[in-house]
Amino acid sequence: MFDILKGPIFSFQEFIILSGRATRNIWRRPHYIDDISLQMDIVGVGSLPIILLIGFFSGSVMALQMSRALAQYGAAGQVGMITAITLVRELGPVLTALLFAGRNASGIASEIGSMKVTEQIDAMRALGTDPLQKLVTPRLIAACFVLPLLTIIADFIGMIGGYIMAVPILELTTTSQYWNTSYTALEWNDITQGLLKPLLFAFEIALVGCFYGMRTTGGTQGVGLATTQAVVASSVWVFVIDIFITRAFVWYAAIRS
Repeated sequence: MFDILKGPIFSFQEFIILSGRATRNIWRRPHYIDDISLQMDIVGVGSLPIILLIGFFSGSVMALQMSRALAQYGAAGQVGMITAITLVRELGPVLTALLFAGRNASGIASEIGSMKVTEQIDAMRALGTDPLQKLVTPRLIAACFVLPLLTIIADFIGMIGGYIMAVPILELTTTSQYWNTSYTALEWNDITQGLLKPLLFAFEIALVGCFYGMRTTGGTQGVGLATTQAVVASSVWVFVIDIFITRAFVWYAAIRS
């Protein structure tokens, strides 16, 4: 039994060590600003089209699903409030993080994994360059910077999608009522929750992708395996982190009330 647990425990220990060193390197020189800018373009701008698409349709589907239930209670005018709260608190951060993980955790793992199996990382060490400082920390900084911004964009586009479905198509409410209820429904607690989640998601996604890339072995087949493991692990951890953050905010709200 202990032999079965030994592998996962050692892997988690290696992940914690890598996370600590990568986080510490944020304040150490050199900072590799050019690499950070390049990664922001790759993981941020490159993810924008799919984030816009999913954000729009998630808001539209949310308004469509809620329209019938709200109409039964004569509260169809509150569709904007329901859409805003759902997108900002939960749907926007989680969906954006899952898409971000599927696109970028795989890319990070495959890129670093290819460098590992071709011994480029060993060459970096031989030249006196810290691979974590050069490869991991720029990707961590870039992900933590762009994912909250992508989440904000996805939330806004989702609200537009909900508006198009609720007002011109279904005629559930008016334009002014939709946007007024959306605006007044959001509290600072919702906004804080909606921005803290993607920040922690980005931290986890970037580090998981780098972790599996750095421990890649076995040539091209190992690169494919590392890519798959990075996507699966980062997606699972998105939900794990989400439930803990949501529980913390629910507990905090209960204390305040």
